[in-house]
Amino acid sequence: MHDLSQFFPITSPTVIFFVVLCIIFFAPIIMGKLRIPHIVGMVLAGVVVGPHGFNILAKDDSFDLFGHVGLYYIMLLAGLEMNMANFMKNRVRTFTHGIMAFVIPMVMGFFVNRGLLEYGVLTSVLLASMYASHTIITYPIVMRYGLMRQRSVTIAVGATAVTDTLTLLVLAIVGGMFKGDITGGFWLLLLAKIAAVFFAIIYFFPRIARYFFHRYDDNVTQFIFVLAMTFLGAGLMELIGMEGLLGAFLTGLVLNRYVPNVSPLMTHLEFVGNAIFIPYFLIGVGMLVNVRLLFGGWDTLQVAAVMILVALVSKWVASLCTQKLFGMRAVERELIYGLSNAQAGATLAAVMVGYNLIQPDGQRLLNDDVLNGTVILILVTCIFSSFMTERASKSIALENKASVPEEDAGDDEKILVPVKHAETADNLVNLALLMRNRELNRGFVAINVVYDDVNRLEYQERGRRLLEHVTKVAGYSDVMAQTQVRIATNIINGIKHAFQEFNASEIVMGMHNGDEDGGKFWGEFIPGLFSGLNRQISIVRCLQPLNTVRLIHVAVPSRAEFEPGFYRWLERLSRVAENLDCRIRFHAKRETLSLINGYVQRRHSGVRAEYAFMAHWIDMPKLAGEVNDDHLFVVVTARKGTVSYKPALERLPEELTRYFSGKSLMIIFPDQYGEPVGIMTLAEPQHHEQRSAYDVLMTWFRKKFK
Repeated sequence: MHDLSQFFPITSPTVIFFVVLCIIFFAPIIMGKLRIPHIVGMVLAGVVVGPHGFNILAKDDSFDLFGHVGLYYIMLLAGLEMNMANFMKNRVRTFTHGIMAFVIPMVMGFFVNRGLLEYGVLTSVLLASMYASHTIITYPIVMRYGLMRQRSVTIAVGATAVTDTLTLLVLAIVGGMFKGDITGGFWLLLLAKIAAVFFAIIYFFPRIARYFFHRYDDNVTQFIFVLAMTFLGAGLMELIGMEGLLGAFLTGLVLNRYVPNVSPLMTHLEFVGNAIFIPYFLIGVGMLVNVRLLFGGWDTLQVAAVMILVALVSKWVASLCTQKLFGMRAVERELIYGLSNAQAGATLAAVMVGYNLIQPDGQRLLNDDVLNGTVILILVTCIFSSFMTERASKSIALENKASVPEEDAGDDEKILVPVKHAETADNLVNLALLMRNRELNRGFVAINVVYDDVNRLEYQERGRRLLEHVTKVAGYSDVMAQTQVRIATNIINGIKHAFQEFNASEIVMGMHNGDEDGGKFWGEFIPGLFSGLNRQISIVRCLQPLNTVRLIHVAVPSRAEFEPGFYRWLERLSRVAENLDCRIRFHAKRETLSLINGYVQRRHSGVRAEYAFMAHWIDMPKLAGEVNDDHLFVVVTARKGTVSYKPALERLPEELTRYFSGKSLMIIFPDQYGEPVGIMTLAEPQHHEQRSAYDVLMTWFRKKFK
């Protein structure tokens, strides 16, 4: 053993990284066997391999670098995952809890520090601010259970920004008072710097993001861009003397709507963070813990015990007050408490600042006992917070599973996506991902239909390459895609037969390119498809990335609520608006709007829905003035002979071409009652012309005798 000790601690960067990867790999497996939260395993592993444990690894600069990245990553993901509509709806609760989670620990901690530990005023204030701050290191647990949009999670995450901001302000003030810098100019300068950085992040970052996402759709480039913006925000905060984690969180909030939760970009961000950076940070926290201090003397144990007791009790009181004040459930209080109880980022910043401040008598403002007690506080609160968050998250997840409506259990959702052009495939796949029900955890079907002619082999190979790309795009979001290249003598029949074979529920397909087939709006295939299928067909023309859409306009014809597919398209559009975190405005008659409002409030209460009265369908072209380039205009139409069909729909191609040229469009043909697919009668032939002879004659007549 003596001979082995000469090889430790390991200083080789290669071997250090290998050992860290082994910890990241084995810790979740071992902790899973012991029914202990994985986060706790990472921290404990850091204790074991760190300089105060078995001294296996040297705490080199990589832990400082990756530790900072991991902490910022946690705050970034918290901001990106936050449901902004839910946040705005719960902003009073969020700020109330944030203020209470700061004031209660500050007041309780100050009097305990003064009376029990007998510290000075500045030391007591700075130490109390450490109790007030918290870091949501248990947020990955919430992500694992899929509870990011829960009300209690939104409150706890938002309150983190409030408490950490106030804590860092106290830190700046105490440092200034200790150095004698507190003057009238100090306050004005501090407020001016904070206001300037907040304005820069809130005003400029979204505009930079909009410009970028409009022009670049490469996944790697987008990933690097988000990280660069995150560290720019963190760097700006550090530049004015604040902690960078606040800038990372604020950057996540302003980029929230440009990174949908179901997008490949979000999957990449979560994957890299949870695989490398966040575990690195947790291991680094564990390496700070000196277990020997627990047996080194009564002073350290006394300080650590008081700090732990005050931190746990004060945060519980704040969570209890929030629960009672707003009538929340006990399990929600537990989840808020679990998320807002761990001490890490701002706590470490505060203790290091206080430790480095030397008083006139040569003593540190925060002595060694406080430093060691803080590290033990971090370890205990992280473990306690992990257990509380795990237990509360599991309880809420089980409740949600038990409360799934019966109608969802029989959902026949299976989306068919016919793809033809590589330039439109990504948007079609992303739209299908935004529409799908994540609770059902089903994939979608992508097909490419090619003509059975002399060029068949060439088209088949091109189709295979396109579908391989589609599979890769779906895989980025961890969604399975079934693919098939079909050979058919008739493209329409190929799609319809695939629809039947895969037992699909609906179709999402690209809009015809008007440059082909003499400029006809529907093209050669779409009319035969919506006349030959009585299931929902969504035809899309995306002229910009979906994650940059700010508002969805939906034009709904009168009596649309009497169609059998009314709630299917309403559910799909609600999911799209919810996942994009954008507004959705329905234009319809009052009776239709009333039903839409009831459904949205009941099933998607977090959607920012707006309702505009549209008296007649002939008013639909007037909406063109409201539709901007970053909006999506959706038209719910109907097949001829159905309840909501009206002659004005015959002019839809002409009106869309005339008034909505250059706009992103979606045209939805809802589910209809009708004969089974493939049945042909004398009354309902298989082929339909785009425009009737009467319509052509009337158009000629109007032009001739204008």
